Amino acid sequence: MKNNFSYLILFLFTVSFLFTACAKQQKSASTKTEEITKIETPLKIGADRINLYLNKLKGKSVAIVANQTSVLTVSQRAEVAPNVMGSKLVQHHLVDYLHTYNNINVKKVFAPEHGFRGKADAGETVVDGIDTKTQLPIISLYGKNKKPSPEQLKNIDVVVFDIQDVGARFYTYISSLHYVMEACAEQGIEVILLDRPNPNGHYIDGPTLEAKHKSFVGMHPVPVVYGMTIGEYGQMINGEKWLKDGIQCDLTVVPLSNYTHDTQYSLPIKPSPNLPNDKSINLYPSLCLFEGTNVSVGRGTEMQFQVVGSPLFSLKNDFSFTPNPNFGSKYPKHQNNVCYGYTLTDNERLNTIDLKWLLTFYKDYSGFKNAQGYPYKESFFNTFFTNLAGTEKLQQQIEQGLTEEEIKATWTDDLESFKIIREKYLIYK
Repeated sequence: MKNNFSYLILFLFTVSFLFTACAKQQKSASTKTEEITKIETPLKIGADRINLYLNKLKGKSVAIVANQTSVLTVSQRAEVAPNVMGSKLVQHHLVDYLHTYNNINVKKVFAPEHGFRGKADAGETVVDGIDTKTQLPIISLYGKNKKPSPEQLKNIDVVVFDIQDVGARFYTYISSLHYVMEACAEQGIEVILLDRPNPNGHYIDGPTLEAKHKSFVGMHPVPVVYGMTIGEYGQMINGEKWLKDGIQCDLTVVPLSNYTHDTQYSLPIKPSPNLPNDKSINLYPSLCLFEGTNVSVGRGTEMQFQVVGSPLFSLKNDFSFTPNPNFGSKYPKHQNNVCYGYTLTDNERLNTIDLKWLLTFYKDYSGFKNAQGYPYKESFFNTFFTNLAGTEKLQQQIEQGLTEEEIKATWTDDLESFKIIREKYLIYK
């Protein structure tokens, strides 16, 4: 009887052990399955989701707003090994893919700042022309003609908009979107917007634009960093009735899949000549304010928006650079002059606008004296600074000697108000 009891205890222990082991194995298998699921469901941009928009274009006259970033990836049947057929991923420009490979009746291409192939300097007039590959007419939306005219939209049934944004108010692609939507609304033309990730979509920060400082580098009452994809932003333009006379556009957004605002996204193609990599794109909202000062942000070097410096900087430290004309800038600030300052190439990824470099250079400059010992007469700021900031207050606060914390405290109420508006138009959380 004693032995039988011992066997029973041993049997129950064995069953318990096996049950626990199976449960652990099941949990492990479940974890692996979840990991595999994440791997097998990568982020897809709107342009890649062809089944959501291709049929909408068939049999219609189409115009496309595009630049060098308007690229999609498709699976294509191909020989993957000698005498072995399979499939491979192939990249196409959207214009080529629709016009050449799918016989969509593309009539023309509209090009934003920097041009259709993305080669023009910031602020450089982009001229009309003919695309050498497709022979399609290219119409510039930068320079005098920022808004498509009724004549340019004549006999167009639908406009497709596909441009990579970087999430800063003064980056002009959202201004081009505004004018395209407005022109199409006036002519009763549908806009299909192919959404793309915002590499600075993980935070909201900066002063909010005041209406009196509206310009092409800031058209809407939003903070410098607004934390929305261009598709969400288009919905906000429409919903808040920011178009002329409060008209609204027939807008369809082809959404991203497997995306949140915290998703880190590395742009496969640089969105403009002076934003060459992820670091420059992340620093851009903080450093672009220097474009309204006498400090260089590296235009005319290979470190655009990753360095800051000026020939007048009194701290002649170990770091310097000399701007010279190059692909991204024909006439860079402080051309051929040694600029002293800082390299930010190893700076941690920003989750806020960082004002410390701007305050450092202003404080140094305000104490600068010329060879005769008198304060330097030339202003640290130029008139473009207020356009970029969207308010006169930021320059005034810097000149008054406010700290970064004190300055940012004045943004709080406007940021909270904007977040309430923004929430109504979010597609992704």
